[in-house]
Amino acid sequence: MTEVRVPTLGESVTEATVATWFKKPGDAVAVDEMLCELETDKVTVEVPAPAAGVMGEIIAAEGDTVGVDALLATIVAGDGAAAAPAPAAEAAPAVAPAAAGGDSVDVMVPTLGESVTEATVSTWFKAVGDTVAQDEMLCELETDKVSVEVPAPAAGVLAEITAPEGTTVDATAKLAVISSSGAVAAAAPAAAPAAAPAAAGKDVENAPSANKLMAEKGIDPANVQGSGRDGRIMKEDVLKAAIAPAPAAAPAPAAAPRAPSAAEDSAREERVKMTRLRQTIARRLKDAQNTAAILTTYNEVDMTEAMALRKQYKDEFEKKHGVRLGFMSFFTKACCHALKEVPEVNAEIDGTDIVYKNYVHMGIAAGTPQGLVVPVIRDADKMSFAEIEKAIGEKGRRARDGKLSMAEMQGGTFTISNGGVYGSLMSSPILNPPQSGILGMHKIQDRPMVINGEIKIRPMMYLALSYDHRIVDGKGAVTFLVRVKEALEDPRRLLMDL
Repeated sequence: MTEVRVPTLGESVTEATVATWFKKPGDAVAVDEMLCELETDKVTVEVPAPAAGVMGEIIAAEGDTVGVDALLATIVAGDGAAAAPAPAAEAAPAVAPAAAGGDSVDVMVPTLGESVTEATVSTWFKAVGDTVAQDEMLCELETDKVSVEVPAPAAGVLAEITAPEGTTVDATAKLAVISSSGAVAAAAPAAAPAAAPAAAGKDVENAPSANKLMAEKGIDPANVQGSGRDGRIMKEDVLKAAIAPAPAAAPAPAAAPRAPSAAEDSAREERVKMTRLRQTIARRLKDAQNTAAILTTYNEVDMTEAMALRKQYKDEFEKKHGVRLGFMSFFTKACCHALKEVPEVNAEIDGTDIVYKNYVHMGIAAGTPQGLVVPVIRDADKMSFAEIEKAIGEKGRRARDGKLSMAEMQGGTFTISNGGVYGSLMSSPILNPPQSGILGMHKIQDRPMVINGEIKIRPMMYLALSYDHRIVDGKGAVTFLVRVKEALEDPRRLLMDL
């Protein structure tokens, strides 16, 4: 017997509500098949089957509140597992053709990560009738945050593509069918419309906590846009509806259509659909402007000492640690020291509370062909220069290759953005919610400076700190930026923890 327990729910999340069971006692389950869905204050978590077998007892029913590692259900393995599939096949003949003869394998949407419930099929690398090897990449899915490659679960011939390019699929959808016998299914597409009526209707069970909250606040479910599977209304959807403006005023901003182009210009224009990642970036940046009281303060730093120290030790550093010594580790260390003195820059607002973080999870903004992403270096305040450089290099490569996982982009407490690598001399970075501060680095440029009454040429960099004025006062923001400046102009202060 295998126990099904509550998985790790994320930082600061200690309990969840069982929203939906997809299986009932006696049902056959496969490894990694979704058993139930848990709902927390922040995300929705799907619980996969840890082993194949038959669904045993369900310990936590729908609506129950459970803690981390609590027992949800049991799975019975052995002889019982072999006996259960037979009645299931009789009860659901629509599934039988795909599995008949045991020579077909369904290609399903892989795990997308916490809070991600759907994806768009962006590219198919194989066509129907193509031979595929096991683990060969079949297609690429695009979510709000990352791109996910889908490998072939078995070798054979791609018999059917049920989700063509451009299709939006949920986390449990079937993408294609692989036939080990080489047969290409002809009648299979007829199954797709059969599933449509079930999904087209709104006859889905909302999350228990959402129903309770709607009853308490007197909100009509018809006025709430559900974000869960098949349009299920989740708790966060109700909270959004409760603070949303009157529905009559909402359509006005979106009503302005794009002005038509002149006839001679239309042929020279190209229209490309925004990726889901780009749409999410646009929405989050606009939300940050609408929510936070963003203010930016500037300073400049003389990079002479930091450049001299880097030049003196870069060869020896690379030889010992196997990674180049860059300026990002200097700035990361300087920010970690400054955040200790001005902790509100490393805090966030939660309702009417301020949550101070006694750790630094540093976000490093990185530009990729797909858009801007912010991988997070956890506990950067405890890392050495070498550890920081290795982490930045590894995260940067994964970001450019589109291999970052959801977990690697969550939980940041402060962000550094380096526009200087593109030649930017001055900019005002925008906050990465729910963080309260972001440091903008810029191009190093030689400028005449007055040093001890004499004009000298020095390598100077403008620094910009954007901060949420609701939580960070001007004094704290300026103090933070001055401490970063002092640490970079005299790197010995980093060693002495000054």
